[in-house]
Order: sequence, then C-alpha cells, then structure tokens
Amino acid sequence: MNARTAPPATPLLIDADTVVRSARTVIATEAAAIRGLERRVDATFVRACQMILACKGRVVVSGMGKSGHIARKIAATLASTGTPSFFVHPGEASHGDLGMIQPDDIVLAISYSGETDELLFILPAIKRQGIALISITGNPNSSLAGQADVNIDGNVATEACPHGLAPTASTTAALVLGDALAVALLEARGFTSDDFARSHPAGSLGRRLLLHIGDVMHSGDDVPRVLVTATLSEALVEMTRKHLGMTAVVEPDGRLVGVFTDGDLRRALDDDGVDLRGATVAQLMTRGPKTIGSDKLAVEAAQIMEKHQIHALLVTDADGCVVGALNIHDLLRARVV
Repeated sequence: MNARTAPPATPLLIDADTVVRSARTVIATEAAAIRGLERRVDATFVRACQMILACKGRVVVSGMGKSGHIARKIAATLASTGTPSFFVHPGEASHGDLGMIQPDDIVLAISYSGETDELLFILPAIKRQGIALISITGNPNSSLAGQADVNIDGNVATEACPHGLAPTASTTAALVLGDALAVALLEARGFTSDDFARSHPAGSLGRRLLLHIGDVMHSGDDVPRVLVTATLSEALVEMTRKHLGMTAVVEPDGRLVGVFTDGDLRRALDDDGVDLRGATVAQLMTRGPKTIGSDKLAVEAAQIMEKHQIHALLVTDADGCVVGALNIHDLLRARVV
C-alpha cells in the first residue's frame, strides 16, 4: 500500500485568558439579548398565544438553516407540553410537504432577517388555504413580518460572533421566545406534570409519574405471609421461598398484624433471652410496619424506604389486608430509583 499518513497537526497554542474572556463575552452578549426580550412580551405576544389556543389543528413550525434547528426544538417543546406541533422544512414544503399542513393548522415561521427565500416562497400557498401565520423575526419591517398575522420581535443588539455573522444571540433569542410561548400555553391549558409524563412514558420522569405500586408489586401467592400463630421456623421458610427478605404476619382474615424481616431475625439471634426453637413469629415481629396502597406511585415507595431506612414494603387495601409486597430491587428493576 502506497497511502501516506499525514503527519500529526501541530497543536495550536492558545492563551487561556483570551479563551475565558471570549467565552464570557459570548455568555454576557446572549444574556443581554434575552433580557432585552422581556419588554417585548406584550399584547402582540398575548395575541399569538390566543391564536394558538384557538387553533383546532397543529402548530407547524418552520425555519431554514440555524433557524430551522431552533424551529425543530420549539416544535418538540410545544408537542411535549400540550400543544400538538411538528416541524416542516421550508425547502421540502415546496416539493410536496405542504400537504402536511391543513387549513385548521397554524404556522409559526422563524427567520431573523425575515427574508428567507424558502419561507417566502411557500407563504402564498399557506395564505390561499386561510392558514394563520405567526412569525418570529428580527426585523418587523421584513417581508415575512409583513405577511404574518402576528410578528413577535426577536431582534438582538448584536450577535455574539465577533464578526457579527454567525447566528448566536439571535438564535438564542428565538429559542427563548419559543420556550416562552410553550410555557405560557402550558399554563393557560392547565397542563400538569401527569400530562407531561403521559407524553414521556419511556423517560425517567414518565416512570416516576406514571408507574404505580400495583404495576411493580408482587401479588397473590408471591406475597410472603404467615399467620400470627406461625412459628419462627415457618416464617423463615416463607421468607426463603418468596425471596423478599421479609414476611407479612397476618390474622386469619388477611389483616396485617406485623412484619418479620431479616433485621428482626438478627436482633433475635443477638438476644440471649430468646428461645429460637420455641419462639413464635408474633413474639419477634415488628408491629405496625410501614405500608403503602396499590394505587400510590412507585416513587412514593422509594421515598418511604429512603426516609425510614427500610428495604421492603407491604401493600395493603382499605381494610388493612395484605394484597402485595415489594422491595428496593423491584423499584430498581422498574428504574424508578
């Protein structure tokens, strides 16, 4: 083989103070751009929210280049916070994807200059369908702003790029305005954390907010339980068979009396006054153990275990009867903790 390997590039020497100063300048510039948006949240912004709330379809977000990346994120945030939304690439829209936009939808177009050709090209088709248009631009006198039903002002004093060319502060401003829309709409709809979890079932938040005790507990014959009259040996056999490190101690009608755990066994072994051969489980059990209902969230079981430094819980019904059991390993398998 005659391929030549290029020599390793000589690492550039950089001045640490210059790098830090540059980074801090960018952060300060973009922070100032965000602060400047506050006074522009006015009746125009409220009108945009009212239009979206009245929309019977979806919010179609569109933008080109860096604004397109911001538009994708805004569409995703809207969709996950109660406002049905999706992104349409303006270039693809003029080649058939306009069919994705229906008369009941509303378009949110993002362009800092307000003169993006790909967006302007599809506006006549959008307008012919009577579709409402909201724009976020940095130029209220631009073509896009002029054709919009509502234009949200995303102008910034300067870009963070030292050449004033790369979209930096302006895209941050557009992103913040999109987040402001999403959260304002979320609150107006009364969107709750449970609603959020329903659109994030595979995420950790979804598991924490949607998974209930009944989904993870052991039930039926898998629940370790012995009668209050059982011997210590019988309780140990039940604990060994069910692999939860404890057993419920119940009355004949199933009502919970206490719990016998590995910890109770260790304490009994350390007590010279306990006759292990003749002892009953009722003599050694813990009375009034911590319990939880099957309708509670699994995360609540984790909180109880952490607070009381225990590793298992019994699940009881309204009558105090044992209907299930779970331990920390069940919560770990369900990825609740």
